[in-house]
Amino acid sequence: MKQYFPYIIALAFFVNTVAQEKEMPPQGGEPKNFTLPKKEVVTLDNGLTLVMVPYGSIPKATIQMSIKTGNIDENEDQVWLSDLLADLLEEGSATKSGKEIADDMAGMGGNLNIGVGLHTSSISSAVLYEFAPAAIAVMADVLKNPKFPESELQRLKDNMKRDLSVRLSRPQAQASRDFYATIYPDHPYGRVYPTDAMIDSYTVADIKKFYDKHFGALRTTVYVAGNFDAAAVEAAVKTNLGDWKEGTSANYNVAEPVTSSEVKIIDRPDAPQSTIYYGLPTVGPSHPDFVALDVTNSILGGSFASRITSNIREDKGYTYSPYSSLDTNYKSGVWYEAADVTTEHTGASLEEIQKEIKRLQEEPPTQEEMDGIINYESGIYVLQNSTPNGIIGQLIFLDTHDLDESFLTNKVKNMHAVTPEKVQEMTQKYIRPENMTLIVVGDKNKIQDQIQETVQKPLKQ
Repeated sequence: MKQYFPYIIALAFFVNTVAQEKEMPPQGGEPKNFTLPKKEVVTLDNGLTLVMVPYGSIPKATIQMSIKTGNIDENEDQVWLSDLLADLLEEGSATKSGKEIADDMAGMGGNLNIGVGLHTSSISSAVLYEFAPAAIAVMADVLKNPKFPESELQRLKDNMKRDLSVRLSRPQAQASRDFYATIYPDHPYGRVYPTDAMIDSYTVADIKKFYDKHFGALRTTVYVAGNFDAAAVEAAVKTNLGDWKEGTSANYNVAEPVTSSEVKIIDRPDAPQSTIYYGLPTVGPSHPDFVALDVTNSILGGSFASRITSNIREDKGYTYSPYSSLDTNYKSGVWYEAADVTTEHTGASLEEIQKEIKRLQEEPPTQEEMDGIINYESGIYVLQNSTPNGIIGQLIFLDTHDLDESFLTNKVKNMHAVTPEKVQEMTQKYIRPENMTLIVVGDKNKIQDQIQETVQKPLKQ
C-alpha cells in the first residue's frame, strides 16, 4: 500500500489544481473577423467566370461549377423539374456513361456530386491537386454535353415519387409545405413539393427545354479552392468551357410574401405529438437590418442557448428539438419557430413561444446574454468558413444575393456592434405574433381548443 502513496498525493494535487483552474477560467480572445483568402477572378469571352482561391496545405482541390438556376426558375407545373434534370445529368454525357464518369473521378481521388437548390444548381468534386485540370474536363463534359437518356427517365421518376411519398408521410414536411404555400402563394418558394401527376407529366423534351433556357456560360461560375496549379486550371476551364453557349443572364423572380394571420390544423388522428410551424415574412440578406435580425433570431430561438429552447425544452420539457430559423431568400426572408411538442402541451408551447417574443419586445437582453450568443455564433461562423467548401459556399452566397465581400469580412464586427436595444427594436419591428401564420400537424380533436385559446384566431377549415 505504501508504494502507491506518492501517486495518491500527486493525483490529489492535480485534481486540486484543475478545480482551481475551473474556478478561474481564462478570458476569451478578441473576436476576429472572417478573412477571405486572396482570390483571382477570370472572365471568359462567353461570360463564364472562373474564381480561383489558393487555400490551405492539404493537397486537394475543391471544384464547384455553380449555375444560377434552380427551383426558383420552375413554374407552377414544373415543381422538382430541375431536380429531375440533375438526376438525368448523373446518367452521363454524350461521350461517357455515368459509370465511366464515376470511375474517372474515383481515379482522381474524388467523386461527382450534382445538386439543385432554390437559387443555384451545381456540379462539384474534390480531387487530388494534380488532377484538378482533368477533373474540370470531365465535369465540363457533363455540364456542356448532357445525354438526358430517355431510357432512364421512368426509373428516375419512380424514384422521385417514392421519395415524395416518404417525405410527405412526415408531419414536418406537411407543416412546412402548407406554411410556405401560405407565405409565398404565387412564387416557387411556396411550391415545396410536386404531385405524382406532375412528376408523371415530365418528359425529356421538358427537361431539355428547361436546360436550354436556364443553363449557359453567363449564369455559370467555376470555383476552385485549395491547392492547384492556377495556370493549368485556367487553361482547362478555357479549353473545356470557353466555347460553351452564352445562354441568358440570371433574372431571379423577386417574391412578394404575404403577411397572414392564418391558423390551420392538419389532422393527424392519435398523434402523440403536434408539429408546429409559426412565423412570418421578414427581410433578406441584402437588407440593412439583416445582421441585427440574425442576432435577434439566435437569442430568441436560433441557437441551443436561446430563450425559446431553454423555455420549452429545458424548463418545461414540452419538446426535444425546437428551433427558429431566418430563411435567406432573394430580396425577402422568413422567420419561423418550429417544434414537435407533446400533444397535451400544444397550446402551452405556443403560449410560451409568445411569452418569449413579448418579453424580448418589452425588455432588451442583458449585455452578458448578448456577448455569450454573439461570441458563439461568430466563432461558429468563422470555423464553418475555414475550409475550401466553406469559402466557396460563402462566395456563392454573395453572388446569389448581390452582396459585397464586406458582408463576409465585416460580419463578425457587425454582429458585435448590435446592441441590446437593437435586438429589442428588431423583435418589435419584425417578430410580431399577431401577424404570424400558424400551421400545426396533430390530433385535431385534442389540440383545436388549446390552439384557439392561445392564439384567439379562427381556424382555417
